[in-house]
Amino acid sequence: MTTATDARRHRVAARACVLRGDDIDTDRIIPARYLRCVTFDGLGQHAFADDRAQAKGQHPLDDPRFAGAGILVVGRNFGCGSSREHAPQALMRAGFRAFVGASFAEIFFGNCVALGLPCVTLDEGDLVRLMESVELDPEQEVVVDLEAGSVSCRAGTFRASMPEGARRQLLDGTWNALAVLLEAGDAIERTASTLPYVGGFREPARS
Repeated sequence: MTTATDARRHRVAARACVLRGDDIDTDRIIPARYLRCVTFDGLGQHAFADDRAQAKGQHPLDDPRFAGAGILVVGRNFGCGSSREHAPQALMRAGFRAFVGASFAEIFFGNCVALGLPCVTLDEGDLVRLMESVELDPEQEVVVDLEAGSVSCRAGTFRASMPEGARRQLLDGTWNALAVLLEAGDAIERTASTLPYVGGFREPARS
């Protein structure tokens, strides 16, 4: 059984991919024609489908230097636009387990937390240094450490920011609503057994 403890997210260490540009919206992340799927399986291959087609093989997701990257480094207001949860679902299925940027759209951020995907922000200067370092050396490991509140690469260790409530959810594992619900199963059953509309109505005993 999956538990909240199993769902904790303390640290993501992986190679990174740099995607430059601000205000990249969810329609670019996963075009609307792919939203008709019954499940999210297979969405990863369509991430940035239109941008990649227009770039003719020059898009970062098609750059062999970034193949297999698990951290996506982005600009400002990433994930703006519609509230479609397909956007973080597609990126997760494309292999990304964390996002580092200047800022994130609020709904995109919330959808990521609901999937256990941390989105942390860096000051502009630190973000520039991280991007330049990854582009210069794509083979290096980048570490997003939620407990320490930092992002590390060969250019240094930078202070990362994230709303404390969301950070605590990821550290505790309470981002996973299903795991929390299953972990509380016995307590839920005990409470349910005391409710007349669950256990059945009983007439009070007559004296």
